[in-house]
Amino acid sequence: MSDGPVTMTEAESSRLDWIGQHLDQYIRTDGKEGHIVDLTDIGGLDFTTCLLLRTTGRKSGQARTLPLIYGDTGGEVVVIASKGGADIHPAWYLNMLGGGPVSFQIGGQAFEATWREPEGAEHDEIWAFMQKLYPPYTDYQAGTKRKIPIVMLKATKAIDSFTA
Repeated sequence: MSDGPVTMTEAESSRLDWIGQHLDQYIRTDGKEGHIVDLTDIGGLDFTTCLLLRTTGRKSGQARTLPLIYGDTGGEVVVIASKGGADIHPAWYLNMLGGGPVSFQIGGQAFEATWREPEGAEHDEIWAFMQKLYPPYTDYQAGTKRKIPIVMLKATKAIDSFTA
């Protein structure tokens, strides 16, 4: 994958206002609102769980926070680096590859985390699980040449909830 500028997909740009509002609501209410959302308008489910992921910009060094759909399996939290099916990885994933700190918040609880990418049969099993949680992942994978990464997050230490 290129290390050039990361651009937005049409799916991302059409929901940019919603994403910003969702992030603001999640932080402002300490996860009381925004943790569970209805995504039926974009092909998702009416009960979709979202977390906040915080990475450090690999070039800027600044903290970056965004809401992502998540699943939970085997004591790990799962997020998908889909970028709406774009042919390039999302910035947050590239930031993780850059080695900076990673943290996440679910509801009102935040954690520092380690991460890994599952492989082989584990990858396939988790991909199928996540497709059930958010069916558009199937179309996203079909629309891109890249293998969309799966990221497994493991909480290592409780931290204060995220603030703006």
